[in-house]
Amino acid sequence: MSMRFSVVLLAVASSLTLGADCSWGDEPKNDPFRWLEEVSSDKTLAWVKERNAACTDELTKGPEFAALNERLLKNLDSKDRIPSISKDGQWYYNFWRDDEHKRGLWRRTTLDEYRKDKPKWETVLDLDALSEKEKENWVWQGATFLPPKYERCLIALSRGGADAGVEREFDVTSREFVKDGFTIPEAKSRVSWRDVNTLYVSTDFGPNSLTTSGYPRITKEWKRGTKLADAPIVFEGKPDDMSAAAYWDLTLGYEREFASRRPTIFTNELYFRRGSQFVKIEKPDDAFVTIVRNWMYVSLRKEWTVGNQKYPAGALLAIQFESFLKGDRAFDVLFEPTERKSLAGFSATRHHVILNELENVANHLYVLTPSDGKWKREAIPDAARFSSAVVSPVDPDESDDYFLTVSGFLTPSTLFLGTVGGKPAEKLKASPAFFNTNGLEVTQHEAISKDATKVPYFQVARKDLKLDGSNPTLLYGYGGFQLSQTPTYRADTGASWLEKGGVFVTANIRGGGEFGPKWHQSALKANRHRAYEDFAAVADDLVKRKVTTQKHLGAMGRSNGGLLVGNMLTLYPDKFGAIVCGSPLLDMQRYHKLLAGASWIDEYGDPDKPDEWASLKTFSPYYNLQAGNKYPRTLFTTSTRDDRVHPGHARKMAAKMIEMGHDVQFYENIEGGHSAAADNKQAAFMSALAYMFLWKELK
Repeated sequence: MSMRFSVVLLAVASSLTLGADCSWGDEPKNDPFRWLEEVSSDKTLAWVKERNAACTDELTKGPEFAALNERLLKNLDSKDRIPSISKDGQWYYNFWRDDEHKRGLWRRTTLDEYRKDKPKWETVLDLDALSEKEKENWVWQGATFLPPKYERCLIALSRGGADAGVEREFDVTSREFVKDGFTIPEAKSRVSWRDVNTLYVSTDFGPNSLTTSGYPRITKEWKRGTKLADAPIVFEGKPDDMSAAAYWDLTLGYEREFASRRPTIFTNELYFRRGSQFVKIEKPDDAFVTIVRNWMYVSLRKEWTVGNQKYPAGALLAIQFESFLKGDRAFDVLFEPTERKSLAGFSATRHHVILNELENVANHLYVLTPSDGKWKREAIPDAARFSSAVVSPVDPDESDDYFLTVSGFLTPSTLFLGTVGGKPAEKLKASPAFFNTNGLEVTQHEAISKDATKVPYFQVARKDLKLDGSNPTLLYGYGGFQLSQTPTYRADTGASWLEKGGVFVTANIRGGGEFGPKWHQSALKANRHRAYEDFAAVADDLVKRKVTTQKHLGAMGRSNGGLLVGNMLTLYPDKFGAIVCGSPLLDMQRYHKLLAGASWIDEYGDPDKPDEWASLKTFSPYYNLQAGNKYPRTLFTTSTRDDRVHPGHARKMAAKMIEMGHDVQFYENIEGGHSAAADNKQAAFMSALAYMFLWKELK
């Protein structure tokens, strides 16, 4: 889930009659809106068009929407944005969209040229021209290069923004697709180069080749000039795995072959090729291993005792890979968590490791260097308070250079280029401000959840904010999959909400990764209610502090965050005045049977197991709707091309609420995939729609 989610237990009526033959019980066969799960049938699309028309008729008429939409699009298309780059060979590549390039340009330049205010770019592939030529709505997914020459790559393109895409061999020297080159049909594929004439391909090979989650489980070795269907199998997972794949590490001097099985989203088995066989690497099933050159790094999700040593959950361990293969289990501890400190990530350069630590939801960076059997630790100067820092190596095979991007709620992104052990990082690019921040400030607060857990949250508001309960306030959250919500520059929120005098709040609830794996694991399955109690506690705290009141308080979330605010709708309707629920999971009785849903069973639970359904149904918004209840007005958004979270969730929820007589709005973008937008124009429109709805309801 870009791959990019219970509530207070309460008595729920076992059935609710909707007319003569529409009963709501534990059997999904009684669902009268199941037909809306048909993604693109004439009947469902007719319903979608009818709801879209009603939504746009209410929210898009008049000059205010047009002005906001135009401004948001202008921000997204701005030529002054930072063009993000990645180094492949001697070139720095960037993918770019603006008003002249709706689908986008894949282009490249040199570092010296990139340093200039207006770099000269060499276009490698024009997606607008390609889409026009091939009569396809291509959306860029990325490129996988073949080292060491970096002349050939596999370009991934999606139709309309779906996760599934096609892979096509491309020559960046001639800037053309290779005639009769490797081409892999549309699927959620994983492809790895072995050499210029050989690929490892994990894709949809037909019946029984995918997992129950819809991802590949079989890898084949495909030789140029042969049929993919005839390629021999290299590695195979199980049908009920989340996914499985084999792949090559082509790091010069460290060429190795690996394979992995992911039985669930949080567990994996890693294998290393020794001779003719794959040998399983000894580690906890829920630990994730990264092997870079001669080092093996282990990220722990739970406590691990090995080699007479106990290592805590959330720790990062390191060991020489060859020593590990010979039986050594004496790991170096590179990071150890505390109650309010976790590891946000790490990056390996040629000779060092950069740690990104999160302490009370603030980033701190450290460089670790192996020396004489120990690791020397040095700090990289911190970013400004209430900012986020993201670091990535430029070329870990060749140098100790790194990119550092710093941003905050009120601070546009700045890109730095640094070298570990070198002079201070060089400022390469800075994004302009896309909204007026004069008089605004960021503060951090804590709410007390139902079980007395302290839940931090960020508030962005005017410095002279009147604490009289009258402020339109938007509460945003996610709370799942160990994903942290850190300070982020949101140009759409600033222009659409903050400039108008609204208050924006980000809640760091359980289920996320702000305080490590324990923070996440405390809200899994039957304990999901803790995430929702945390979010409700933040809402209560905002009212208690007289920032806002119920009628001025809105909630917004997407994907797993859509499930979050869906539960605010059904379980805490008296706390909110309006809700925007985007690309959501809502029918938790059938989520595991729709698209990639089966891969999230470890997060939510298995509806087919009676004991797990007993808890799941308490946080299934679709199941818990009741005709007699009063709910905050809600806008549901989704995409027809979302092949990760099924659009049926939002469709059915809206349809059921309308059938019950509740006043809701619904908008479905025909393109866009899970992000619900395939280009800047669509992204601007979807944002304008959401913020126009919220301001209308909450002001």
